[in-house]
Amino acid sequence: MAQATLTRSVAVRRQRGRRGESLTKVLFVLPAALAMAALFGYPVVKNVVMSLQDYSLRTFFTGQAPFVGLKNYAAMVSDQLFSQAMVNTALFTIGSIAFQFSIGLALALFFRRNFPLGGLLRSLLLLPWLLPLIVSSATWRSILEQDNGILNRTLTGLHLIDQPVPWLNSPSVALIAVIGVNIWIGIPFNVTLLYSGLSEIPDELYEAGQLDGATGRRAFVHITWPNLRAVAGVLLMLGVVYTIKVLDIILGLTGGGPANATQTLATQSYERSFVDFKFGEGAALSNLLIGLSFLFAIFYLRSTRRAVDE
Repeated sequence: MAQATLTRSVAVRRQRGRRGESLTKVLFVLPAALAMAALFGYPVVKNVVMSLQDYSLRTFFTGQAPFVGLKNYAAMVSDQLFSQAMVNTALFTIGSIAFQFSIGLALALFFRRNFPLGGLLRSLLLLPWLLPLIVSSATWRSILEQDNGILNRTLTGLHLIDQPVPWLNSPSVALIAVIGVNIWIGIPFNVTLLYSGLSEIPDELYEAGQLDGATGRRAFVHITWPNLRAVAGVLLMLGVVYTIKVLDIILGLTGGGPANATQTLATQSYERSFVDFKFGEGAALSNLLIGLSFLFAIFYLRSTRRAVDE
């Protein structure tokens, strides 16, 4: 009897200890959870609510924003610029990510070799990433200016072109120019992460690969890329989430023109909110951007989990 009572008391103490440990874990996580809910959760919820209301400039004076349901989303989809903005967003994102990653990987592989001034060149490569985006946009706008821009003057002086190219004034060229500037800005970020990933690959793997004849391209395919795949996946996910909402570069270079050739979902959301003062429709467009980013993040996480399970 006494033994049963002792066993029961020990079990009760263990249960209380587990509860106390669980409560301690919750108390440690609670401040971070509250901070995330306040800093991230509330703005997202507020944005969703705004997209369901007739939230306009009048709301700031009357304090009233009538509920309109999905009317803002219907107006967003029925707009004649919506399909063009979707296509431009896709082209801008895919073009930027593909070239940023490819050039970044090539430069990371190049800088992995030890050579004089390699560290200095790597540091200088970070300058485009460190500059404020509006400064970079203004600088590139002067470079790409049709009549007096240094790029056209250089190409003309080298007799590579006969007439100045309207980089930012032609509907057929403007999007390519904007993508090119965004690639220039994003390369340092790609080089930094990929170089860090390459530095974590042990040299012993390459030495063992050389014994088996895995050198050059074969070493990259069988050693470098498998060990770099996790870093590349994170980099691509962050790149898509960041690029899909790029705004200041486009506003600084073309403002969405000419003839809406560089309009994206981000610029459309900005114009609906802060030019037309239709905050409900602007919120609907931004929710679409959040949804696209969220879907891509889920796809990445599921593919990563599947790769780990295999």
